[in-house]
Amino acid sequence: MNNSPIGSATTRVDARLKVTGGALYAADNNLTGLCYGYLILSTIGKGTINSMNTGAATASPGVLAVYTPFNPLKLYAYGGDENDEFTPPLQDKNVRYYGQVIGLVVAQTFEQARDAAELVTTSYSAQTPATSFPGAAKVSAATVSQTYTTSMVHHHAMEPHATVASWSSGHLTIYTATQGTPLVVSRMANALGVASGNIHVINPYVGGAFGGKWGNWAHTPLTAAAAKALNKPVKTVLTREQVFTVVGHRPMTSQTVTISASSDGTINSLTHNGTASKSNSSNFTEGPSSLSNLVYAAGSITTSKSTVDLDIPATTIMRAPSEANGSFALECAIDELAASLNMDPLALRQKNYANTVPNGGKPWSSKHLAECYTTGASAFGWSKRNAKPGQVLDGDWYVGLGMSTAIYQASRSNATLKVRLRSDGTALVAGTGSDAGTGQATVFAILGSAALGIPVAQVNAQLGDSSLPTAANAGGSSSTASNGSAVAIAAQAAITALIQAAISTSGSPFKGKSAGSVTWKNGNLTSGSTTIGFGPLLTKMNMAGVEATGTASKTTTSGYSYYSFGAHFCEVRVNKWTAEPRVSRLLAVIDAGTIVDSKTARSQIMGGMIMGIGQALMEGSVLETSGRIANASLNSYLLPVNADLPHIDVTFLNYPDTKFTPVGMRGIGELGIIGAAASVANAIYNATGKRVRSLPITVDKLL
Repeated sequence: MNNSPIGSATTRVDARLKVTGGALYAADNNLTGLCYGYLILSTIGKGTINSMNTGAATASPGVLAVYTPFNPLKLYAYGGDENDEFTPPLQDKNVRYYGQVIGLVVAQTFEQARDAAELVTTSYSAQTPATSFPGAAKVSAATVSQTYTTSMVHHHAMEPHATVASWSSGHLTIYTATQGTPLVVSRMANALGVASGNIHVINPYVGGAFGGKWGNWAHTPLTAAAAKALNKPVKTVLTREQVFTVVGHRPMTSQTVTISASSDGTINSLTHNGTASKSNSSNFTEGPSSLSNLVYAAGSITTSKSTVDLDIPATTIMRAPSEANGSFALECAIDELAASLNMDPLALRQKNYANTVPNGGKPWSSKHLAECYTTGASAFGWSKRNAKPGQVLDGDWYVGLGMSTAIYQASRSNATLKVRLRSDGTALVAGTGSDAGTGQATVFAILGSAALGIPVAQVNAQLGDSSLPTAANAGGSSSTASNGSAVAIAAQAAITALIQAAISTSGSPFKGKSAGSVTWKNGNLTSGSTTIGFGPLLTKMNMAGVEATGTASKTTTSGYSYYSFGAHFCEVRVNKWTAEPRVSRLLAVIDAGTIVDSKTARSQIMGGMIMGIGQALMEGSVLETSGRIANASLNSYLLPVNADLPHIDVTFLNYPDTKFTPVGMRGIGELGIIGAAASVANAIYNATGKRVRSLPITVDKLL
C-alpha cells in the first residue's frame, strides 16, 4: 500500500451497522429474564423525606421491588471524583435538588415499572432551596466593561442514558452508556464493594455524550445493586425528562470583561471575572475566565473565578467546559471594543495576535491562527461586511456578519492498545477507548492501516470493553492524540512478534533465519526471494494470530504550550418585522495539526458549531424558585434541528504538530463550539445594532 490513509475522507467503519440497526447500544441489550427499572424523582428542591407510601406500587402487577431510602439498596461512598454526584442514591433521606433520585421501581416490563412509580406518594419537610443566580450588572465608565450571562444548558444526546446489569457467580456484567469503560469499573467497584476484576463493562457504541456520560449517575449503581438483590438482570433507561436532572448540566455563568486599549487597538489591559453556578451535590466548577489568559497579547491580563452554590442538579463537564461559556464573553467584548474604536473586529484580533503565550508564557508548539483568520475572511467575503450595523437589508431580513476566535488545549493521556494480526489477513486494533459518535473506531482503523501498510478495509477496530487494554477515555479532545500514538507502537510490536514466530515455528518458510533478515512491508514478510502475506504465513504456521500491546505515555516535548486554534465566521438574518434571528452561513477554519480522517473531523467541528447555534439562540433552562426546571422536556427546551441549520463549511489547515504527537495530530472535539455562540451574537449586532449579552438570544431580546 503506497498511499497513507491519514487525511483521507474515510467512511466510518461502523456506518453500515449503525444505519441498519446492527449496532447494539446499551439499552439494546435484552438478556434472558430481563426486568426493568424506573426512577422516582423528588418533587421539592430541598428538604427531608418524612415517608414514602409504596404499598400501592408494591401491589401493582408485575412489580418485583420498590427501593427507597426506607428500603434502600446498599451502596458505598464513591471515592474519587468523576464530575458526577458525590453522594450515592437512597443512602439518606435528604433532598438536595428538585428531580433527585429518591427511589427505584423494578418490574417485569417497563410500563409496569413506570406506572407503579406513579403510585408512590412522598411526604417531605421542605426547605427553601438556593436557586438565585446573579444577572447582568451595569455598564462602567471603562473603554469596554460589560457583563455577559449564559444559561444552564443540558447534554441531549440521541441516545438517552441507560444501564443493563446482570450477575453470575459474584461477577457483574454491565452494559451502559459511558465515555470510558474503566470509569464505570472504578466507580462501581467502590459503590458496590466489589473487586474491579469481577466487573465487566461493555459499551462498543455510544449515541453521543458531550461530557454527560463521563460520570456514573445514580441509575447505574442502583440498577447493578437491584440486579444483585433480585438475582435477575435489570435494565434502566432514563426518560428525556429525567435526563434534565439526573445526569448533570453545564453551569450558568455571569462574566464581567473589562478591556482598555490605545487608539490604534493595542490592548493595554484585560480583566475577566467569571462567576459560575455550582451544585451542592457535585464538586464540579467552571472557570470561564481562564480562556482570557491565552488568546490575545495584552499589557496585563487579570482573571478571577468564583462560584455560587445552589440547590440544583449536579453541574458537570459539557463540551468545552469553561471555554464555551468563557469565549462568549471574551469574544463579544473584543467586538464591543472594536466598535468603540471604530475598528474592524478581525483587524483588532490580528493587531493583538499572541505569538507566544500571553504574559510571558511558553512558545506554542505550533500555531497558525493567523492563517485561519486570513483564509476564513477570504472564503467568507469578510471584506464586503458593512461596518455600520443595521445597514444591510435583504427583503424583510437584516443581514450581518460576525466572527470569533477558538482555542482549546491539546492534551494526551496514557494509553495502551493491542494490535492482533490474524490468519484471515485482517488486523485488529483494540482497547477500552470509547467511540461517543465521534468516529474513534474509524480512527483506530485508519491509524492501524497506516502503521501496518495495509488497506483500511483489512483493519477491524474493537473498543468499549473493559477487558481490553486500557486506552484513553473519550474526553478533553484527547482520544485520538492519546490512543493514536499507541497504535503505531502496538503495530510495530505485533510485527516484531510475527517475525519472531516466523523464524521459530515449523511450517514457516522463514524458520531458522535471523530476525534481522526478515522485513515487513505492506502486510508482507520478505527474506531473500521469499515474500508472503501475514495471513497465509499464519495459516502455514497453524496459528490463528499473533498480537502485542503498545503503550504511549502522556509525555510531550517539554518547553511548549499545546493548543488547537480556529476562527469562526457567521452570517445571520434577523426578520425586520418579527425580530426572528436565523443563522444563514457558518464557516470554521481549523488549525489542529494532522487531520487523521477529514470526514469524521469535519463532522466533529460541524457538531460543535451546531451546538453553538443552540447555545446562542435556543437552549436555556428556566429555573423556578422551587428548584424545578420549568421547561424540562424537548417540547419546551429547544434544540437546533435540520430546519434551523444553515450551510456550514469547515476548512482544515493540516499542519502536523510533531512536537505533540509523532503523527502530528491534536484534538478537535471541543474546538467547534468555542467562540461559535459569540460569532452569532456579533453577527446579530452587525445586522441590527442591538448588542445582546445574555444567552440565549431570543426574539424578546431583539424586539
